Amino acid sequence: MDLFEAIKNRRTTNTAFADKKVSDEHKELLVKMASHSPSHFNSQPWRFILTEDQKIIKSIAKIAGDSMVTLMDDGRFWKQYRKYFRFSEEEMEKTKDGIHIDHLPVFLKPFAKSIFSEAGGKIISKFKVSRILGNDEEKLVATSPLIFTILLTKDEYKKEELSGFYSVISMGAVIQTLWLCTTAIGMGMQFISTPGEIPENWKAISDMLKVPEEYEMMAIFRMGYTDPDMKRPSIDWKSSQRKSVSELAFKDQFGKTFGSK
Repeated sequence: MDLFEAIKNRRTTNTAFADKKVSDEHKELLVKMASHSPSHFNSQPWRFILTEDQKIIKSIAKIAGDSMVTLMDDGRFWKQYRKYFRFSEEEMEKTKDGIHIDHLPVFLKPFAKSIFSEAGGKIISKFKVSRILGNDEEKLVATSPLIFTILLTKDEYKKEELSGFYSVISMGAVIQTLWLCTTAIGMGMQFISTPGEIPENWKAISDMLKVPEEYEMMAIFRMGYTDPDMKRPSIDWKSSQRKSVSELAFKDQFGKTFGSK
């Protein structure tokens, strides 16, 4: 696949993956390509754990699903992310950012805006929305053939120092490399992000993966081969719109027009 085509076609995979193991060839390719990502002084501060053990994956899935329920029920999810929720194509066209929540169970559609609001607690409880999302999250992770975890060495990842900033930049390059490579070979990937917002849950996964003390677990992804016929989760969204070049970039100084409208 052409590089520019891969960049434009890259998407987060919200659906389940095909029931197929990731080949050894592709696992090795992903690690090899990730290793070519740039890093400060060629420090290569990252290490990777590729997990296929079904027992471990199911345990991570349970933590991910429970984390989703907790975040929604205590209000953290809404306070953090409500500003990115859109409920129509018109809203998406207007803002060119956020996620369009376009796929809901029929009985929830009339209440969509009320549910996805900070004040929607009672409706969430009544319709068990947090449990629906939690169950979907758990199932998606549990049925994933591969969990790909990224660690950073604490020799470089020092939060209050520039080396920590540089190591996070290089990890971003690794993640983009992985996303483009999976796109090019017919695979997909998705952040398993919810446990990261609950420190004790994040630690539980880190302990499960036996991450050494000298490394920090930074990001977890589920991976697998994509299947265009795969059914969407009960509650799902799209996020294909992008802001124009003239909205994102400026010439010489902030506010000065750059590029074509």
